[in-house]
Amino acid sequence: MRAALVGIDFGAGDFHASVDELSLLARSAGAEPITTITGKRQAPDAALFVGSGKADEIGQAVQDEKIEIVIFNHALSPAQQRNLERRLNVRVLDRTSLILDIFAQRAQSHEGKLQVELAQLQHLSTRLIRGWTHLERQKGGIGLRGPGETQLETDRRLIGERVRMLRERLKKLRKQHETQRRSRGRNQAFSVSLVGYTNAGKSTLFNALTKAGVYVANQLFATLDTTSRRVYLNEEVGTVVMSDTVGFVRELPHQLVAAFRATLEETIRADVLLHVVDASSPVRMEQIEQVNAVLHEIGADHVPQILVWNKIDAAGHEPAVERGEDGRISRVFVSAHTGAGLDLLRAAISEAAQAGPIEEQEEQDARFLPDANGPAQDSHHAGPR
Repeated sequence: MRAALVGIDFGAGDFHASVDELSLLARSAGAEPITTITGKRQAPDAALFVGSGKADEIGQAVQDEKIEIVIFNHALSPAQQRNLERRLNVRVLDRTSLILDIFAQRAQSHEGKLQVELAQLQHLSTRLIRGWTHLERQKGGIGLRGPGETQLETDRRLIGERVRMLRERLKKLRKQHETQRRSRGRNQAFSVSLVGYTNAGKSTLFNALTKAGVYVANQLFATLDTTSRRVYLNEEVGTVVMSDTVGFVRELPHQLVAAFRATLEETIRADVLLHVVDASSPVRMEQIEQVNAVLHEIGADHVPQILVWNKIDAAGHEPAVERGEDGRISRVFVSAHTGAGLDLLRAAISEAAQAGPIEEQEEQDARFLPDANGPAQDSHHAGPR
C-alpha cells in the first residue's frame, strides 16, 4: 500500500529520529512509504492539524504519487482525521492507529489478541466515522435496533458491550497469572524481565540466554506476547525465571499500556529488570527515557535495573561491566548477536540474585547503622535506575 508520511516539528524532542521511526512503523504495518512531508508549526491546527496550505501540499502529493494512505506521526482528534479524509479523499491514519494495527497483526496468543482488540475498540469508539457493520453481523443485524435507536447509538452500545466482555475475560486471565506467580513465589524462583525500546534486541538476547527460539525479526514490535523460560545459571543460584516482554516506543498509545497491563504484570513483579539498549542507536539516551516513562506508568519504576548495552559489535564497544556508587552492577556491555559479553551478563544476574532485594539489603545494613541519637552518616543503598 503506497503511503505518504507526515511529520510536523513542534520543537520538542528529536524530530528526525521520530520521523525515521514512523517510516519503520509504516513498513512494519505493511505499507510502502513513497514520500515524507514535513513542516514546522507552533501548535496544531484545530481543524486539519497541519493547516490549509500544508493540507493542499499533501493533497497534491496524493495525486502525483498515487498515494493510497496518509500516515501522521502524531495523534489526531476524530474531527481532524475526518476533515483530512474529506479533503484528501484517501484514508488517514494517526500514529496511535498505526501502532494498534501493527499490534493486531503481531498478536499470537489468545490473551494478546484480546488485549489488542480492547485497545482498538477503546480508540475507535471515539471516532465512529464509518458504520460498524462487522459488529452488526456478529449480532445478527435484523431486529437488533431498539425503538428509535440511531445507527450511531447502536454502534456505541455494541462497542460498549464488547469492551465490557473483553475486560471481564482479561480480568480472569489476570487472576490466573496471579495464581501462577504465587506458585512461582513459593518455589522461590528469582525472576528476571527483559524490557527495552522496540528493536533493541531483547528477543535475540532472550534466545541467546535461554535457547528458547522466540521469533526474532528486524522490525518494530516483533514480540508482543510475554514468553517465560526457566534458565539454569550456576550452582550458587540454580534456576531463574526469565521473561521477554513487548517493546516500548515513544508516545506508546495510552490504550495499549492500559490494555497490556496483564502482560506487563510480569515486569512489575520481577526481581530485576534487564533494560536492553541498542548501543548503536544515536538516540539511545532518549529511548532509555521513553522506556523508563512507561515503566513509571505501569508501576514498575521501583524494580532494580541492569542496563544491558546491546549490539556492541555495531557500536564499536568491548564487553565490560560497570558498577554504581552502591557497588551493584549498573551496566553490562554485550552483543546478543555474536555472544560477546554474555558470560558477564549471566554473572551479573547471578550476583543480583544472591544479593537479594534492595529492601532486604537496606534492612540488614540498617542494623549496623547508629540509632537516631548517634552521629549522622550517609548511606547509598538505592539500586541503579
